[in-house]
Amino acid sequence: MLPSGATVIDLGCGPGFPITEVLVSEGLNVYAVDASSSFVDAFRRNLPGIQVACEAVEASTFFNRTFDGVLAWGLIFLLTAEEQRRLIHRVADILVPGGRLLFTSCAGHEPLVWNDAMTGLESRSLGAVEYRRQLTAVGLSLIREYEDEGENHYFDALKSASPGPSPSRGPRKEV
Repeated sequence: MLPSGATVIDLGCGPGFPITEVLVSEGLNVYAVDASSSFVDAFRRNLPGIQVACEAVEASTFFNRTFDGVLAWGLIFLLTAEEQRRLIHRVADILVPGGRLLFTSCAGHEPLVWNDAMTGLESRSLGAVEYRRQLTAVGLSLIREYEDEGENHYFDALKSASPGPSPSRGPRKEV
């Protein structure tokens, strides 16, 4: 959904395969974050030259810049409910107007807790109603929900475009 050359950050990137590799092959300018040092080491071997930070998304600097897109596949539901809310707010701050957020979580309207099949960790969905509320509160509009053939449920959100000149896509300036 983003043009070639757009700048994207992959949160919870793991070793870079298959998702980050696809983003790179589509001509996107990719940055990545993962809290696991072993995943970051593997990422650096798999995708040399792609900027990756070994830090938890909850405390990430996000390379002190803004992005056209943010991807959080298989990550948000591993955070506590409050961490999810804070991350959605932080993501809104790093998205340029017209930028996209794509994340996965459980499809239900109500909150749900389960054990993640891949990690075995307790996972939680805020529920579609609460995700919509959180997204709206930070100027993001949920434009689409869908599932892939692996039954991963996606939330695709768009940051409202603001009037006026286009913002810089470089480093964020402190005010």
